[in-house]
Amino acid sequence: MSSRKKRESFTTLRRQLPRLRGKLEDIREMFLANLVMLSEIPAPTFEEEQRAHFLRQRFAEVGLVNTSFDDMNNVVGIHPGQGNEEERSNILIVAHLDTHFAPTLDHSVTLTPRHVVGPGVCDNGVGLAVLATLPTLLEQLEWPLQSNLLLLGATRSLGRGNLDGLRFFLKHNRLPCRAGLCIEGVQLGRLSIMSVGMLRGEIIVTVPEAYDWTSFEARGAVALVTDVVRRMMAIPLPRKPKSTIVLGSIEAGTSFNRMATHATLRFEVKSESCDIVRSAAADIEDICIELSSESHAEVELNVIARREPGGIAFSHPLVRRTRSIMKALDIPLTTSPSTSELSMFIESGIPAITLGMTVGEKLNSIREQADITLIPTGLAQLLGVLAAIDRGFCDDD
Repeated sequence: MSSRKKRESFTTLRRQLPRLRGKLEDIREMFLANLVMLSEIPAPTFEEEQRAHFLRQRFAEVGLVNTSFDDMNNVVGIHPGQGNEEERSNILIVAHLDTHFAPTLDHSVTLTPRHVVGPGVCDNGVGLAVLATLPTLLEQLEWPLQSNLLLLGATRSLGRGNLDGLRFFLKHNRLPCRAGLCIEGVQLGRLSIMSVGMLRGEIIVTVPEAYDWTSFEARGAVALVTDVVRRMMAIPLPRKPKSTIVLGSIEAGTSFNRMATHATLRFEVKSESCDIVRSAAADIEDICIELSSESHAEVELNVIARREPGGIAFSHPLVRRTRSIMKALDIPLTTSPSTSELSMFIESGIPAITLGMTVGEKLNSIREQADITLIPTGLAQLLGVLAAIDRGFCDDD
């Protein structure tokens, strides 16, 4: 197809999307049913099996072929394209199965006229509902694709999971992927094309049983971990390339009147430069060694995960076409780097982006809520991007 015909065909596609959004209201009930059922199944990292089984059942019910589990309990199904079987390309669409919420919490989901409310509905109940609903959506809207869609519910994505589910799948997958799409519940307008360099770790402070509490410099674990925070915040970081240290959580102590003997600090170092991440990591290790020597307590650094920076250019055809599709749907654009599934595509050399489906509030709380009135816009965005990839509009010019 000539460049001129490509531009004309893509313009036609863009003009279809606002009208398509109206038709998507008809699948609202199906989407919400999938969202509620998936969100109400607890799936903390490393314990996603029950949710994975339900998603595979949904894949089978909507006619996906080769639905299966792998050794990481990832669940995959293939939506066959309509092109010549030997010439079909493959587009991989992934949403993570796991959540931050313990199975002991009440996972009940509440629906209001505008919102769905419950733990994990944004991260990533909405994303999984997209996977479960997409095959039916394509059929009902008569939205043909020549390419195969590989739909993947990935395990072990969050925290200590370290994206091991997707990493395993990409390492062992034998179907070449033309492009990848990472589906997150929020936020609509998000377009992630880069993975930042990242080190995720925890610092564990332990006061030994033989600790001399009578010493003038004796301090409990709370005071020591506070000292770690103070010293970490003093690490010099440049404004460019963008870099930051995120203090995620501190756990310590049991009572008002007992000196804590154990504390844990969880943190992330993020930067557009891998050298800065490495330098900050070395500084943090020095802080732990120095404080341990000074206090005679154990101050241990455990590295949970690392990411290397990378991604595709803002001028890449996949990014340009996606931006144009978002503009056609009046979706405000926010470009932000990611440390999630996108980084695995980057490592594998597959052009990929991360998209949000709706707007969420009270994130990472048991009252997390997703705006269901914006779901049709998010789905129209996804269908537009899939069509653009499938029709060759996102290939290198």
